[in-house]
Amino acid sequence: MNAMLDTTRNRPLAINGQRLWDSLMEMAKIGATPKGGVCRLALTDLDKQGRDLFVQWAKDAGCSIGIDRMGNVFARRSGRDDSLAPVVTGSHADSQPTGGRFDGIYGVLGGLEVIRTLNDHGVETDRPIEVVIWTNEEGSRFAPAMVASGVFAGVFSLDYGLSRADVDGKTMGEELQRIGYAGDLPMGKPIHAAFELHIEQGPILENEGITIGVVTAAQGQRWYEVVLTGQESHAGPTPMPSRRDALLGAARCIDLVNRIGLAHAPLACATVGMVQVHPNSRNVIPGRVFFTVDIRHPDDAVLAQMDREVRDGIAKIASELKLETTKLEQIFYYAPVPFDAACVDSVREGAKRFGYSHRDIVSGAGHDACYLAKVAPTAMVFVPCIGGISHNEIEDATPEWIEAGANVLLHAMLGRASR
Repeated sequence: MNAMLDTTRNRPLAINGQRLWDSLMEMAKIGATPKGGVCRLALTDLDKQGRDLFVQWAKDAGCSIGIDRMGNVFARRSGRDDSLAPVVTGSHADSQPTGGRFDGIYGVLGGLEVIRTLNDHGVETDRPIEVVIWTNEEGSRFAPAMVASGVFAGVFSLDYGLSRADVDGKTMGEELQRIGYAGDLPMGKPIHAAFELHIEQGPILENEGITIGVVTAAQGQRWYEVVLTGQESHAGPTPMPSRRDALLGAARCIDLVNRIGLAHAPLACATVGMVQVHPNSRNVIPGRVFFTVDIRHPDDAVLAQMDREVRDGIAKIASELKLETTKLEQIFYYAPVPFDAACVDSVREGAKRFGYSHRDIVSGAGHDACYLAKVAPTAMVFVPCIGGISHNEIEDATPEWIEAGANVLLHAMLGRASR
């Protein structure tokens, strides 16, 4: 049969939208939260349960399973010529502490639905097809984000990846061993083409009534960890002019970061997302504050300018308040990522095949596809999410959007899985 066509209905081959939705809802029971979201932090017991369920489903679909040394899980459907490099799709199964039901896992289960659909219709591809769970994409338990796909792409060393520790000092290597996902496959391998299916995590597609985002590039990012040190002192007897208040300095830095983001609008984003105050007592002037900074822009020159403004601004604030900047470290950086033109065209053609409304879009978030693009032709497929809300328990999407994105993924992959 024509791999692109359901000859029984004379229409494009299509995934089973209800089956995909049911799989997403079944997976969402693992780590379910009171507001309808999920909490499956990387390499916790709940993450293991989610991985185990995916592995069982993939085996039921006839896939073989491989796991590399960073715990990335590869479910492989053989092609006519298994010596050929595979066409790969996938995303992540870990979540934010108050995460949603679709972020990441939609890309994993959308890929599994592609394989199930090919099985249903007896379609044999020339190249193997693989669906991947990338470990610790979120970076909420182990920083930085996307570390395992970064090791796969050669951005980080294996030792660096395995040694990343959470706030309790547990390393990724130790936790992979504990949950049984410390694999033995070597890091990295040839990939013919790669696609990642994801909710947009922003409001553009929904606001414009567009079903498919054809992702042409991703913003560059820089993450920082900052420590300002002053002096703890009694909140009552210490006169205002003589204080060395580290929290006051952090507050001014937070405002600085926000102003930098606004100054480079509309494409820039600048965020302080974590603050830890010491000694965190109501009648003690804070003597030390740790905080994080996240800046993003699709133009690397502008991102570099924002970097200078962050560094110079924090130094000026610290000097004015007689504080020490005991740490200002960039812990994560990648340049803006242009995706492969041919893969992007495959996504665009998939949307056209079904008559879905679509537009080109730049990803404001980081994704494993950004690192994968360093070693393989790569593109992404976006669908809307309600209200543009993500990294939130109320994150949501319609079954129609979910089905449409997987249909586009199916045809983009089929187009690349031939010789």
